[in-house]
Amino acid sequence: MRLEKGVGVELKTAYEYLIGVDGGGTKTHIRVERPDGSHVADGSSGPSALMHGTSKAWCAIVTALDNAFQTAGINRPPYQAIAAGCGLSGINNPLWAAQFTEQNPGFGALAIGTDAFTTLLGAHLGQAGVVVAIGTGSVGEVLRSDGSRSEVGGWGFMTGDEASGGWIGLRAANHVERVLDGRLAAGPLASAIVRFCGGGDSFSASQNRERVLAWVTSANQSIFAQLAPLVVAHAGQDEAALAILRKAGQEIAQIAGALDPSQQLPIALCGGLAGPLQAYLPEPLKSRAIAPRADAAIGALLLLRRQLAAEPAGAHHEQQHE
Repeated sequence: MRLEKGVGVELKTAYEYLIGVDGGGTKTHIRVERPDGSHVADGSSGPSALMHGTSKAWCAIVTALDNAFQTAGINRPPYQAIAAGCGLSGINNPLWAAQFTEQNPGFGALAIGTDAFTTLLGAHLGQAGVVVAIGTGSVGEVLRSDGSRSEVGGWGFMTGDEASGGWIGLRAANHVERVLDGRLAAGPLASAIVRFCGGGDSFSASQNRERVLAWVTSANQSIFAQLAPLVVAHAGQDEAALAILRKAGQEIAQIAGALDPSQQLPIALCGGLAGPLQAYLPEPLKSRAIAPRADAAIGALLLLRRQLAAEPAGAHHEQQHE
């Protein structure tokens, strides 16, 4: 697969393979290419967001890489023969970024950036534009024609990540708690959540409260995000689900408006919830939003190729942080 504007084009380098890593809170996706831009294989594994720990992130990346080479039927060469570009959730934390870099298992070159930036690079193939990425977490970023960048959101699950799977799931959990208390009327969404948490169909049963409480108190952002598909599935027949998704649409519009007040740049919605939430966006964003031109793994490869192209031939490859 060859892509325009410097993505997937031939690069003079000693590395046998280049890899692009999209590391999020739910899964890790890797794309493997040769230096000439030809696609070798893709691999996936569990989450590699740095909030789960930098060593766990590397384990997920290596697992996904091995899966990719197995899929291609190729013996993976030593890490030193591979250059890696990584877009990771949490890399904007300086301590986590330093730990991640120090734990490099031996890749010959390492370029790291936020998953928001690699999503942005992939979505517009390195050109000016806006992205709002909505998955387990959420964040928006703009790349302007003068090369300047800004980020909106991405504050994390506890206080931000509006419209994300974690944010939607947290509100869904709060809704079912109110229903179990008798503060709100029961509906299809509440029934589905109770069953998801291991309870039964009777809202008066004390065990349902116990099951939901046990589920909620042990849940993290990724686990709360598991409720988001239930909210999407019930929006057509449940007012509470519909209200949550409409509010999510408004939050996305606020992020987009802060990134590009003039509404002149192309804007792409990315991430696992981009499609399901499209219908709940207010106008004019609903009409303006486009699908990304490529994914974050390709964006990570673009980040890596830019670093390699900028370094003198034979130079020692240091990690670059974007």
